[in-house]
Amino acid sequence: MKNHIIKSLWLLGCAVVICCLIYPLAVWAIGQTFFPFTANGSIVKGPDGKPVGSLQIAQPFTKDEYFWPRPSAASYDGSASASSTLAASNYLLRDRVARALGPIVKYASGAEKGQLVAPDIEAWFQQDRYQGNPHIVAQWADNHNELAQSWMSADPSHAPYITDWAKGHKAEVADRIKQNPGTPQPQPSDLAVIFFENFSKQYPGKFPSAVTKQLSGGKSQTVVEPLASGSDVQSIFFDMWRQDHPDADLANVPGDMVTTSGSGLDPHITLENAEYQLDRVASKWATDTKRDPGQVRSEIGQMLQTDAFAPLDGLVGEKMINVLRINLELTKRYGAPQG
Repeated sequence: MKNHIIKSLWLLGCAVVICCLIYPLAVWAIGQTFFPFTANGSIVKGPDGKPVGSLQIAQPFTKDEYFWPRPSAASYDGSASASSTLAASNYLLRDRVARALGPIVKYASGAEKGQLVAPDIEAWFQQDRYQGNPHIVAQWADNHNELAQSWMSADPSHAPYITDWAKGHKAEVADRIKQNPGTPQPQPSDLAVIFFENFSKQYPGKFPSAVTKQLSGGKSQTVVEPLASGSDVQSIFFDMWRQDHPDADLANVPGDMVTTSGSGLDPHITLENAEYQLDRVASKWATDTKRDPGQVRSEIGQMLQTDAFAPLDGLVGEKMINVLRINLELTKRYGAPQG
């Protein structure tokens, strides 16, 4: 028995030394010797010399001067890698894709071929009629309670705005409590639907959107205002506009513009995706730098071709662009975006 115990302890000790010491040290040494950049997280630095992120993990870019990454079900949180897991029948998936399409989709044929659909969405929205009935915003909230409620958490200014609204509409709040006695002290999310119903009647053809205003001393403040145009209208109401215009011939967009990756952290987009965004990016940089738009577009297009790569040195797959890398190159070439 004693011999068996001694042999088992020796085996355990050897396994611990090999698996917990020798193997990790060997892997670390190989990584630091042959692949130091990748082994240390592929961290890149900005123009100021400070780390700005990893080339292996996506991060959000929202300015028009930059190329935008794929949508992320993990909100680009490296500690929460996840896919959306939404079924094709789930309206939340349809809504997410529709919101991505609204500001970018174009007409595929006719007199408006190549033009953005967004201005027509705004014009239709301002008429305040959907399926022949008035009050588009109220219909949206009634048909999709969950979306109306999720609006509360979309921006820190939304919940206080509804709280202030509730103080001036005590009768509506009291009626809501009467119909839902189980919630005697409703939170802003509980009041979302009746808020949008009331808002739609008070501001027909408008939607409450967060607006950032510059204050004295270089400070800024975000407030909610009724707006008849803008990204909220273009994205949130694209699906309803599409249902009202089923015969509109719309151009296809690259699939990775509206689909998330399995991890939600894919740092790459296809070259086709980047070229689809090229007009927006080049136009904004041309405005910022006060240069010829055609020349700026040609320069950025060449940067895309230079940076594009395919797996296994082009043997398989589509050409890809690393979003962080190309955006850093844009900043290096043209400076920091304005505003």
